[in-house]
Amino acid sequence: MSKSMTKSQIEDAIAKETGAAKKAVKEVLASMANLAYKEAANAFTIPGIGKLVLVNRQARTGRNPRTGETIQIPAKQVVKFRIAKACKDAVLVKK
Repeated sequence: MSKSMTKSQIEDAIAKETGAAKKAVKEVLASMANLAYKEAANAFTIPGIGKLVLVNRQARTGRNPRTGETIQIPAKQVVKFRIAKACKDAVLVKK
């Protein structure tokens, strides 16, 4: 299994494919990330890849794996990324 691409490698690959300057690609990726952080509460969609959403988890009871003791897990808000169907179809191999 190969390693995942680094941020610099992603910037290089996009710059080569689009013919844009690496500095411009770097700025676009940074501004896209900042926009995603700001808009996550409203569901930020990256077309063809997926959607970044905030989800409210309810309080629940859990178990401490070390002691087996029952504990109360408080309600909290979490960030989730839902993969688009187009991405799943492109990445996953059909059998």
